[in-house]
Amino acid sequence: MAELTESHKAALEGRWKTCMRFFAGPKLLIIDELGYLPLPEDGASALFQVINQRYLWSSTILTTNVGIADWAGAFGDATVAAAMLDRLLHRAAVAGIDGPSYGLRGHQNQAETLCKGVNARVS
Repeated sequence: MAELTESHKAALEGRWKTCMRFFAGPKLLIIDELGYLPLPEDGASALFQVINQRYLWSSTILTTNVGIADWAGAFGDATVAAAMLDRLLHRAAVAGIDGPSYGLRGHQNQAETLCKGVNARVS
């Protein structure tokens, strides 16, 4: 979440509008693994500002392992989390994916293949 740290720093240095133009500019913004690491201080507020700036004008894709019901706890502010979700879920498509990640699936397949080979030799 280096971007959120940069946004906070920009606000402190008086460059907030420039920073918001940067995030509002792309037609598609992808925020990957939101909630995987704790947000920096005021990170939820900065993220809300980005989401709010893009709301109704640009597309945003979020990937997260945090369920919608747990956003208030993950972001440390129930009001900001609710406002973000309000904007994100309006006219949104939500895709829930269960199961191992793509990377883990490959490792699991390799481990199973190795185990089968070892078991075949032992038998």
